[in-house]
Amino acid sequence: MSRFAVRLLSISLLSSVAGMTTAQTGNVAIAPSSLGPLRVTTIVQGLQNPWALAFLPDGRALVTERPGRLRILDLATRTLSAPVSGLPGVWASGQGGLLDIALDPAFAQNQRIYFSYAEVGGNGLAGTAVARGRLVDLALQDVQVIFRQSPKLSSGNHFGSRLVFDDAGHLFVTLGENNVRITAQYLDHHQGKVVRLWPDGSIPSDNPFVDDPDALVDLWSYGHRNPQGAALNPWTRVLWTVEHGAMGGDEVNIPQAGRNYGWPIITHGLDYNGQPIPESTGTSAPGMEQPLHYWVPSIGPSGMAFYTGLQMQRWHGDLFVGALATQQLVRLDLDGDRVVGEERLLNGFGYRIRDVRNGPDGALYLLTDSSNGRVLKIEQGKNVWRPRTRSLPSPAPGQRLAPSPARRTTAPPRER
Repeated sequence: MSRFAVRLLSISLLSSVAGMTTAQTGNVAIAPSSLGPLRVTTIVQGLQNPWALAFLPDGRALVTERPGRLRILDLATRTLSAPVSGLPGVWASGQGGLLDIALDPAFAQNQRIYFSYAEVGGNGLAGTAVARGRLVDLALQDVQVIFRQSPKLSSGNHFGSRLVFDDAGHLFVTLGENNVRITAQYLDHHQGKVVRLWPDGSIPSDNPFVDDPDALVDLWSYGHRNPQGAALNPWTRVLWTVEHGAMGGDEVNIPQAGRNYGWPIITHGLDYNGQPIPESTGTSAPGMEQPLHYWVPSIGPSGMAFYTGLQMQRWHGDLFVGALATQQLVRLDLDGDRVVGEERLLNGFGYRIRDVRNGPDGALYLLTDSSNGRVLKIEQGKNVWRPRTRSLPSPAPGQRLAPSPARRTTAPPRER
């Protein structure tokens, strides 16, 4: 065993004995886990409330900052560019601002990127918008808005918003209900929905409500509260989302076409005053879907990623979710579409985890949500190959599995 590996293991053991959870030296920290010591490296800091991360083919990465800046991060030199020019006006208030970012599936040919942001309307309220443009050096060109949430109802809360492409080239956009709860049930409102578009903003002909005169034709699913995490399952190739509950009731869902996910009629959470959600009839109702997994108390979930790397091979296939309120990285152990275990990581670091992404080097990369936000790299502290034998079977078409029991923690945190 190398002296470096011995040092990492020693720090981990000493921290465990002392009841500590971290040991930090400069820009590198060691965190314990079921895998053994994790090396947590600060790649860069000084970002103002970074929201999303996307890796470019050349090894650099795009980073959004909520006040409205897009930066390019050089991972080799650990330096940030000046802000990219050409973005539209961003309404940076409350939870609003510049949000998610995604590369076009044909980025190598067209240099096109997509981004979501809060856009103010004529009524002084805001909604989520999605635009695209070509990235040329440090400028966006040919910027085009392809989606606008309608109506605009947010005074600063619950915008969503994540962007995910599927294999057919559809673009999924997750939308919060702007803290106007019942609108999540209105099919003529974009609030509390997942929408599905073509990359130019046009509507797929097989969207579930295209023939309903009382519904918006871009809707995919509804009854969501504030889905701030979304990812395509690398094995089943379907969309998964994670969304905020209120005080309890954060959910992992697999949104299916035309399905109703219940908010605010059914929920496992309470209002922030400790009373039941006024519109709620309980935790289940006919015609409304149950979550795949939920948390009581809330963790405040944001970005999520299925780990596809081999560096931390025993975690290959697990789902990682950033937790804002409990300031953790949550690992969900998956068996197909079932959650069979949960682990809380980075306890004691004090980081609100906003985004989680697979890196091209097999590590996990995180964004921390603060005025001095960081890009973190998570990797195994020592190179140990431990084959993982459990399989990740694909569910049958349309199969939904019962939610696993939620793990309880202490002190119900409030989403912020």
